[in-house]
Amino acid sequence: MLHKKRKKVSRMHGSHTHGRGGKKKARGSGHRGGFGLAGTGKRADQKKTLILNMDESYFGKDGLNPKKIKYEEINVKDLEKLSKGKKDLDLKKFKILGDGEINTPLNIKAFGASKSAIKKIEKAGGTIILDNGGYKKYSKAPSRS
Repeated sequence: MLHKKRKKVSRMHGSHTHGRGGKKKARGSGHRGGFGLAGTGKRADQKKTLILNMDESYFGKDGLNPKKIKYEEINVKDLEKLSKGKKDLDLKKFKILGDGEINTPLNIKAFGASKSAIKKIEKAGGTIILDNGGYKKYSKAPSRS
């Protein structure tokens, strides 16, 4: 059976200098050669292998990340199948998109809906209530009276 080698830190307990010689010598980051890729200027042969073996994501920034979507999407054409004869639909985790047609009037609660989806639902005689996580859109600022 192989013996697992203990970490150097735990083997150095009780030692003042942890194998670095004098205390003064090991104080600053200069003893390490600087942080990261410091000193990789003209004479950086000793760090070239470090640079070549790095992961690509180490250098530079990652760019822009889109905001996470809090809802799933569903089309108007799927609403009749989903209702299964009921008049009320609770789709609080869905955004309704306008692809397809609808004939039955439904009362729908959803996270969001496109303009075309709202038109199609209301044209069929249904209603839609948008509950988009507390984000309410006002056509004008609410009065403070």
